[in-house]
Amino acid sequence: MIKLTINSLDVSVEKGTTILEAARFLGFPIPTLCHMEGLSSYGACRLCVVEIGEGPRAKLVSSCTYPAEEGMKVRTASARVLKARKMILELLLASCPQSKTIQDLASAHGIRQQRFKQEYEDCILCGLCVRMCQEQMMAKAIGFRNRGEKRSIGTPFDVKSDICRLCGGCMYICPACQLRCTYNEPQKAICGGCANLTPPCVDKEQFDDMMCYMDPCVACEIKKD
Repeated sequence: MIKLTINSLDVSVEKGTTILEAARFLGFPIPTLCHMEGLSSYGACRLCVVEIGEGPRAKLVSSCTYPAEEGMKVRTASARVLKARKMILELLLASCPQSKTIQDLASAHGIRQQRFKQEYEDCILCGLCVRMCQEQMMAKAIGFRNRGEKRSIGTPFDVKSDICRLCGGCMYICPACQLRCTYNEPQKAICGGCANLTPPCVDKEQFDDMMCYMDPCVACEIKKD
């Protein structure tokens, strides 16, 4: 067994256990977008960052891919960690502003406005669909292509795959496809209503043409009053 400290709590875990697994077993919440039980860890979204070490040598690591080590000291919600997560969420919102999954995570982390311009509505390259297709469906019909800013997901040479069984697993698991919110004005998009959080400060007129289908929705309940 490996002994380490998570948020000042001494714990013991089996060798090979990741920080994410250890923290969640103890009930410490760590948000993720690219991680799902049953699929291999990828570390793409970086939302699961935690701080390890002490003093000037402390560093941020992705908890879903970093194994627990003997004597390690972990902090899952330090000021440095929360600041990094908020920045990551704001950047993800700029890439995929209509993803309700990302919007709700942003609301839960106290983000109420988007500081970055919404450039496009695009894949966040979390790799969940690729791993689902390869590891659960045993198809390998889709994969990553190119590098850098040209990196994308699709079939080789954009040719229709003969291997794909049209199971829909890639869409089911995708955080950009699961739930959509069509109201994406940058200054008002992150209302937090559908996350069933503390009622947001909203202008009732803002919701005239946008009633969320989630139940319950705090913003919609405000409109009914």
